[in-house]
Amino acid sequence: MKMNTPRAGSLNFMAEDMCRRMGVEYVPTPGYSDRVVKRGVELSPELICFPMKVLIGASAEALDKGADTLVTAAGYGPCRFNYFAEIQRRILEREGYSFKIITFDSPFDAPRDFLRNMRAVLADSRLGVVGLVRQFPLMLRKGRLYDMTDKRAMASRALEAEDGSVDRVVEDCRRIAAGAFSKEEIEEAEASVEAAFSSVTLETGRPHIRVGIVGEWLVCMEDYFNFSIDRWLADRGAVVERGLYSSDIFTPWGKYPVLGMTGDEIEREAAPYLHGEIGGHGQVSVAAAANFARRGFDAIVHLMPFTCLPEVVARTLFKRMSEDFDVPILSISIDEQSGRAGMQTRLEALVDLAWSRKRAPRKPA
Repeated sequence: MKMNTPRAGSLNFMAEDMCRRMGVEYVPTPGYSDRVVKRGVELSPELICFPMKVLIGASAEALDKGADTLVTAAGYGPCRFNYFAEIQRRILEREGYSFKIITFDSPFDAPRDFLRNMRAVLADSRLGVVGLVRQFPLMLRKGRLYDMTDKRAMASRALEAEDGSVDRVVEDCRRIAAGAFSKEEIEEAEASVEAAFSSVTLETGRPHIRVGIVGEWLVCMEDYFNFSIDRWLADRGAVVERGLYSSDIFTPWGKYPVLGMTGDEIEREAAPYLHGEIGGHGQVSVAAAANFARRGFDAIVHLMPFTCLPEVVARTLFKRMSEDFDVPILSISIDEQSGRAGMQTRLEALVDLAWSRKRAPRKPA
């Protein structure tokens, strides 16, 4: 078995770690590029959402590099991610590829299917189901370490006393996390990452704005699609916080440890605007935006793929949220036609607005 999973944030990092534990070869998804997107657009239905096109192109590239087993997940609610795996299988088989696809639903929704898929994944593994269950928390802990590195970096770049010091620490932390395997090694890596960030000199008194980023998983986390928005904002004095991380998505029991909220807290934050799940990450987008607004953030950026149904619903709610909290919220739709210049022009207007509001004297209540 030569396994492949989609690329989004720390997912590739976690999947490669788990394959190492299983003794299975892992074929990473190539980094996203114009070539990958163009290939996906050519193979996919015209009006399918942008992540589906990207996934098709990336999977074809992975199969070309030797992968023979695609492991993915199914969605829920109105999100069309429910159908991605089947559409993906049909399109790629039509193109002449021979492969196996394993699609995981939630174990709470379909426990028998979930167990059957686990056995399929473990067919060539040195682990059994019990062994995989024992190794999963270690993989997830490494994923959280990867994501916490991202979170700390986004909160620090705008305040670093020496240009580039945060990025150098991030590189060191990535290397430290990749080398950890056992529980003891991961604990040592966590301590080393904490020490590395503590060594960065920050000018905490420097004037800055706070900007939250919410939206769909792929475009929020992958620099290729959002044009490294967190670094761009940091260069303009923004301390950035994101509302979604891959390790949170795969953490069971309704916990989002990197975001710092539980499933119940997410429901409560979203409840004034959204009273239930709408598929994808729509509810998390609304909850995280509300949380950022309550905490006094100066602006919020909402990144959504073109035609993404859950994020379209979320976007319609942000107008009222913006009025309720008096915070500017900018929704940006991203697809294969998106360009850096157009996106940055809109972001520049948002940043200018946030800075002008911060500098202006507050009106008495």
